[in-house]
Amino acid sequence: MPRPGQVKSSGERLSDRIALGVLTRVFPPWLVDEVVVECGRVEQRSRLLPARAVVYFVLAMCLFSGQGYEEVARLLTQGLERVQRWEKPWRVPTTAAIGRARRRLGPQPLKVLFDRVCGPVATEETAGAWYRRWRLVAVDGTVFDVPDTEANGAFFGRPGSGRGQRRSAYPQVRVAALVECGTHAVFAAATGPLSVHEHHLIPGLLARLRPGMLVMADRGITGFGLWQAASGTGADLLWRVRKNVVLPVLEHLGDGSYLSQIAATGDRARRELVTVRVIEYTLGTDDDTVYRLITTVCDVDQAPAAELAALYHQRWEIENTLDEIKTHQGGRQLVLRSQYPDGVEQEIYGFLLVHHALREVMHDTAHRAGLDPDRISFTRTLNAARRHVTGQAALSPLTAEAGPHSHQP
Repeated sequence: MPRPGQVKSSGERLSDRIALGVLTRVFPPWLVDEVVVECGRVEQRSRLLPARAVVYFVLAMCLFSGQGYEEVARLLTQGLERVQRWEKPWRVPTTAAIGRARRRLGPQPLKVLFDRVCGPVATEETAGAWYRRWRLVAVDGTVFDVPDTEANGAFFGRPGSGRGQRRSAYPQVRVAALVECGTHAVFAAATGPLSVHEHHLIPGLLARLRPGMLVMADRGITGFGLWQAASGTGADLLWRVRKNVVLPVLEHLGDGSYLSQIAATGDRARRELVTVRVIEYTLGTDDDTVYRLITTVCDVDQAPAAELAALYHQRWEIENTLDEIKTHQGGRQLVLRSQYPDGVEQEIYGFLLVHHALREVMHDTAHRAGLDPDRISFTRTLNAARRHVTGQAALSPLTAEAGPHSHQP
């Protein structure tokens, strides 16, 4: 039986009407319900916090970062409560009840929702998202501080300390991501303990690459096997490599680049050689700042060296994207709130889902106005989305009941 205080005269629970304001278009209830069923999280009995409401709560706590559990629940429902169509006011769940509900849900529904919703956003008309025929993509990694609990410390680990320095106060979770440069949309992600290098997380992202993408990476992303796996998806690559990587000149090309070969290390090196094109250049007058790029695009007519050198710095868009999530969306000196590893993973995907939804809204706004998405303020969009959640009583009932054809991933 439904608990007192959450049932309307029609039998509908207030929790059935919880939404995310303008972001509900990206995460419609029918889709959340599908994911809940797929992950086997359907409730065996009626609860104050059914699974759909918990998914929306996790997203809301990543939208209203810094607010306590109970305050997030109030913000998520206060617009609905103002309608006064419910037999009794909805009782805000306690922090302990919300924590238990999150543990019942687990990270899997958020991960599946991410896979279902989060893809590249740019259309052919999106300014700044393309170089010639290629969709611009970047791959990189970052870390998030997590609460200093025994479970988090044992699973994630802490950063090493320098000589004479104390270890970090917080354990850290490592995250690797693929980002569409022109829209800042994160469309693939993987998490792991701090001891797991990005090289070991990135292979889990490669299934999201497609022919027609140009994937850029900094010199921290290296390795013959990773290069082979990424280029094997059909995507083209433009990666910076360290100055000590041996790249013998096989053939000079007309635009100043040259063909070379990279090889696997170890006994099989001589049998595994891959031809790459090398572009070397300096920035400004400092000859020590040498950039060395290798690419799968060996035809100079398709992509001249000077253009690729200028293009590579679009890779920094992934740094801006991660800053949006960690600093603007999460707040300065962000420490995730989850006390246990499954909750950390759930929270990470909550942050990524909310960020992707905001970026979809920004892209749609820019598209209608004929603007580059970079012209739209992320902070203003974030604040507007927060206002829409607290004002969600104005939403039409159709918003909550829309079917699959209303969702535009």
